[in-house]
Amino acid sequence: MNLMELMYNRRSIRRYKPDMLSDDTLYELVKAAVSAPSAGNVQPWEFIIIKERDIKIALAKAAYNQMFIAEAPVIIVVCANLLEASRAYGERGVNLYCIQDTAAAIENMLLYAFSKGIGSCWIGAFSEKTVEKILSLPEFIRPVALIPLGYPAETPEKPVRKSLNSVIHFNSFRVK
Repeated sequence: MNLMELMYNRRSIRRYKPDMLSDDTLYELVKAAVSAPSAGNVQPWEFIIIKERDIKIALAKAAYNQMFIAEAPVIIVVCANLLEASRAYGERGVNLYCIQDTAAAIENMLLYAFSKGIGSCWIGAFSEKTVEKILSLPEFIRPVALIPLGYPAETPEKPVRKSLNSVIHFNSFRVK
């Protein structure tokens, strides 16, 4: 599959087969993530790989009871290292760049996963404080996303997207 096919065909998966992903596969997923660009090449990302059922259940509850998350064989919690971001760029690094950087890493991970037949879902709706407590995160590590991963047990339809004409603006923003 070429890159455009990957981008057009990737879907958020919420039902997974129970088959565990190998550690080699998980390392390859993170390797894809860390190949993303980052502001000033700071690379303020951290990846916590969760396989333990009790932790997965706790994370699913922290994600406002999205219990499908716990059914994934693996969850990768993508975090931003605020200390590294702050050292390089101060407040803007903490409030913007490290979020952009982790988002780029997440997208790389999702596309690579799909290219290998692995389903994923980008979860941003969760209680940060609860996730911090579950994972015993230090105050300078911010959880940005939960990424459940596994072999898909569903094939969702393509969601409707806005037209290009409704989102493209030349030279300035124009209400359409």
